[in-house]
Amino acid sequence: MEKLNENDVILCTVERIERTTVFLDLGEYGKGTMIFSEVSPGRIRNIREYVVPNKQIVCKVLRIKDGHPELSLRRVKAKERDEVLDTHKKEKILANILKPVMKERTPEILEKIKEEYSLAEFLDEARENSTLIEKFVTKTQATELKKIFAEKKEKEKEASKIIILKSIKESGLKDIKEVLKIEDAKINYLGSSKFSISVKEKNYKIANLKLEKIIEEIKSKAKSLEIKFEVK
Repeated sequence: MEKLNENDVILCTVERIERTTVFLDLGEYGKGTMIFSEVSPGRIRNIREYVVPNKQIVCKVLRIKDGHPELSLRRVKAKERDEVLDTHKKEKILANILKPVMKERTPEILEKIKEEYSLAEFLDEARENSTLIEKFVTKTQATELKKIFAEKKEKEKEASKIIILKSIKESGLKDIKEVLKIEDAKINYLGSSKFSISVKEKNYKIANLKLEKIIEEIKSKAKSLEIKFEVK
């Protein structure tokens, strides 16, 4: 098991709430706590709008004091949260693929895979090259698992953002059309100078990285043409 470090972003489960402290189950990393001021910025009128027992939340490790992790919910960025949730989802998918064939040995096989890969990375690679599973199971089991991998090809992941483009120049409409001449992205006009920009890839992280580059390209082109640019 990898060591938990400050600034790590992980999936936690709320165990209980006592006074101004939220007690968390960190899975393989043990237990942790979070004070109310790290749940959400500003005054919290009802803590149960944010955390309730048994709810899974994505938190950031603020510090580890005397071996005890102290965490934050409000400091987690949307991108970080989405990546952690996507990874967790892939780990569950991999376990569900293995269970029909490996049955009670599934946890053992997952641990063997984790010695060489992250489970999410292994799932992505095994979908493209199912022979990878042969390193961890018998040939007969591998043949059965390859069929399951083939049946569960992952749908593409979509990353999207909404931007605003405004221009008071006579050539404004023409300039905005020029700014939005972007390949590898789907662009829709939403009205009131708003546009949605979306990118699809098999891997959410790759889709998000592509989207960020496209947003930066649009921002640069807008600046050169004196167009007001804003990301919602």
